[in-house]
Amino acid sequence: MKLFRSAFPVLALAACAPAAQGGGQDTPAQAGARPAAPAAAAAAPLIDAARLAEHVRTLASDEFLGRGPATPGEEKTVAYIAEQFRAAGLQPGGPNGSWYQEVPLNQSDIVGAPKITVNVAGRRMDLTQGEQIAVRASLRGADRVTFTGPLVFLGYGVKAPERSWDDFKGQDLRGKVGVVLINDPDFETGQGDFGGKAMTYYGRWSYKYEEAARQGLAGLLIVHETAPASYGWATVKNSNTNTMFDIVRQNPAEVHPQLEAWIQRDFAVELFRAAGQDFEALKRRAQTREFRPVPLGDATFAADFAVRRATIRSRNVIGRVPGSTHPDETILYGAHWDHLGVGAKDARGDSIYNGAVDNATGTAAIIELGRAFARGPRPERTLVFAAWTAEEKGLLGSEYYAANPVYPLETTVAGFNVDALAPTTPSRDVLVVGYGQSELEDRLERVLAAGGRVVARDPNPEAGYFYRSDHFSMAKRGVPMLYIDSGQDLLEGGTAAGSAADEAYRRDRYHQQADEYDAAGWSFAGMVQDLAVLHRLGLELATSREWPNYRATSEFRPVRDASAARRR
Repeated sequence: MKLFRSAFPVLALAACAPAAQGGGQDTPAQAGARPAAPAAAAAAPLIDAARLAEHVRTLASDEFLGRGPATPGEEKTVAYIAEQFRAAGLQPGGPNGSWYQEVPLNQSDIVGAPKITVNVAGRRMDLTQGEQIAVRASLRGADRVTFTGPLVFLGYGVKAPERSWDDFKGQDLRGKVGVVLINDPDFETGQGDFGGKAMTYYGRWSYKYEEAARQGLAGLLIVHETAPASYGWATVKNSNTNTMFDIVRQNPAEVHPQLEAWIQRDFAVELFRAAGQDFEALKRRAQTREFRPVPLGDATFAADFAVRRATIRSRNVIGRVPGSTHPDETILYGAHWDHLGVGAKDARGDSIYNGAVDNATGTAAIIELGRAFARGPRPERTLVFAAWTAEEKGLLGSEYYAANPVYPLETTVAGFNVDALAPTTPSRDVLVVGYGQSELEDRLERVLAAGGRVVARDPNPEAGYFYRSDHFSMAKRGVPMLYIDSGQDLLEGGTAAGSAADEAYRRDRYHQQADEYDAAGWSFAGMVQDLAVLHRLGLELATSREWPNYRATSEFRPVRDASAARRR
């Protein structure tokens, strides 16, 4: 999941613009497509608007069939990206001198309707998939899930030693089914040890399932509430009752309990009442450090369903510009190439989810960022450009890379995520998603200030968007990552125009067949200058001995610090 970007404004970066080396001359059409540079700029733009537009037009065409992983659309997509990387002057950056990193994925489906029953105080409650409960197809590798276990309320399901917080209190939870709240203990009050309203990693559903597996729970039920989840039950149902994917792991039990599910708040309230507990009272208790697990009376949870499993294979595409002095130290640029493929027809009879903004724009961006670095003076550190697969399936291409890195994460200096940039006119601001995480934000502010621009902080930190795009796979393993979003204060029309563009995209195009290339209505001027900012940030790091870190308040700082010896 990601935010829609409205645009970035023009920024003069003459000081960091390398001289062109090879690559041919622009055609008149290409030259004319470039936005006029500010008077202070002494060099042509680093990024060519016409090339960006052509990549987006091609990748979002019907010929690429919505770029679904493990489909004929993937074959066309990864071949195109590899060829464009080569033509841009990059070297193959995958394993064994290849352009590709193979990404094996486990695919799981529930066969038929799962049988889910809760028994409490002599009463049997049958739960219907998609109504009271949304059960995810098991990713543990079993062909059948069947068990019965006692129910226990575990607060927010958080174990955060650096915050002296432990909802489990050392209790033996093996074989039990936990019930937890979504988001962080601070969400309701807006103050406390977890950053107030801003969601931390501990608030994400993915963390809660992983921690449940570490605690030995047989299953985990997350109570859905719209405000702390930041989306309604329909999103939960649609996202969790269909095919599930995960990377192939040596031991999936380390991150997946037998059963992962969400339950409706109304059902949770009824369950707690039947067990002699008050839901709201226990929620308030869970917001304190003193909380201890609360057994839900004699309540038991029973599950029985078959799982159909398969293994499919997809690919990340990776190119690089090798460093001259410190080639083992890398700076990473990433964007996901995949989208939703082909589905049911919409009202217009269109069945192809073209994914022009999401994320043909990001894929085009890393191709052209690679060209800019390949044409310039050779950097001291290595630049890596990765086009990830299966982001729409749960950040799986980047997760596989992070679990099986081609370049060690401990010596990855920093990374930049490019996800769904907006092909509109420039803006005065740049939104940082998850603001407050890393020192990369300070660098960004300095670069922007040179062009009279500012950083805008994430307006919805409680939604946890920082944890919903590919950079997070590296971030949770300690690599400093920056995820910028286009600003909304447009030079043409201000925040009113920016907000209107955002709302229109979300309403009419996001994850719909209508996310198509628009030759007449789009401008790539904002993207051109946004990418110049990202180039400048990478160039500064590639010619320095500096190692940016997470801030002391970030949940990822301890992970990065643990590998400090590898960077000395």
